Amino acid sequence: MLEVIIALYSLYTFMRIYISVMQIGYINQEKRKDPVLMPAGKYMVAANYAVAKEKVAIIEHFVDYLMFIWWVFAGFAWLSNTVGVEGSIMQSVLFLFGFIGVNYLVGIPFELYYKFKIDEDFGFNKMTPKMFMTDAIKSALLFIIIGGAIFALLAWIISSYEMWWLWGFAAMFTVAVLANLLMPTFMALFNKFTPIEEGELKREITKLMDQAGLKSDGIFIMDASKRDSRLNAFFGGLGKNKRVVLFDTLREKLNTEELLAVLGHELGHFKHGDIWKNIALMGLLLFIAFYLFGHLPDDLFTQMGVTPHAGVKIAMLMLLLPLVSFVFNPFMSFVSQHNEYAADEYGSEVGGQEHLVSALLKLVTENKSFPKSHPLVIFFYHTHPPILERLKAMNYDASGVVLGEEENVEEPALPRDGIFAYMDKE
Repeated sequence: MLEVIIALYSLYTFMRIYISVMQIGYINQEKRKDPVLMPAGKYMVAANYAVAKEKVAIIEHFVDYLMFIWWVFAGFAWLSNTVGVEGSIMQSVLFLFGFIGVNYLVGIPFELYYKFKIDEDFGFNKMTPKMFMTDAIKSALLFIIIGGAIFALLAWIISSYEMWWLWGFAAMFTVAVLANLLMPTFMALFNKFTPIEEGELKREITKLMDQAGLKSDGIFIMDASKRDSRLNAFFGGLGKNKRVVLFDTLREKLNTEELLAVLGHELGHFKHGDIWKNIALMGLLLFIAFYLFGHLPDDLFTQMGVTPHAGVKIAMLMLLLPLVSFVFNPFMSFVSQHNEYAADEYGSEVGGQEHLVSALLKLVTENKSFPKSHPLVIFFYHTHPPILERLKAMNYDASGVVLGEEENVEEPALPRDGIFAYMDKE
């Protein structure tokens, strides 16, 4: 059984690396063609930003694979001996803290490189090392309290019920729904939310919300600019805890009509019940994962040199969940992309199609989003349709459109050695 799992995980890793390599080659090819949606300089920078992230992702995929191999051949046994797991709930929780802690330490260099090298070079990062540490400490404390309680609950379920996978699924699905309900509260620990001032924008947003039948606890501006310069907006929470949130960066870059069109798009998701559809899809994924991993044979754990106690079973589920998610991704991407088209249609109706188009064009440029992707990336990863296809669906042919004046844009240097040199060459 262990050989089968290793083979499946190896295939999964190969597919991720292959998709990243294809994306790099595709973008490097497309960036040499006539630019669309943005001036040539910004078009090239957006392409280089996408390529830079994919190059690091390839290394990250490889490290993830090495960590997987280490865990199944030695890591679980080492951690069990270190923690001294004997089957108690507390020892299972400690085992899981150790499992996540090791993975976190291995992942920190990538997180730091993405944030303080790539995002810094391309003008996104506004976070200081002190702020990064503060966020990390807050996240760790939150995880210890909430994560520890969840781990203890799952460990108790596994120890108490033969069909633990079914009750474990029910518990985790409930936790996921509660997390959506309490999301605004959690986000308030890291960001400042300021109620939008009285005026035309608030009146127009309230009018859109009334038209869609959305009742919320307020409209807020989030101080996203202290961490990042990207533009965004969203509806957070469920039930009476729903709130409309605008990034201060979005408020700064879009005019009132464009803001209303973007919020109209987000209201389209509410109007069509997309939040509940996403929760249902997440529930389906969790059910499949718990069913599969709840039926792993005990001899699998014997092959790994450990007893199948609760902590090891939960860790194995967490280790293999990305594999199941990857297989499930195309279906979720298909549904999500369909929902985005429908939300665009609603946003066009209530906010004006020309204003939504204008807002999307600004978002692409300001967020340095390269407008083209390899078909495999779109198939497996894209929750949104390609921007060119979204614009085409709104009767706007942007295939040869370049917006704005050309600027002198300095392109951050990219590594050009080894395999990357081959993928970057003419």
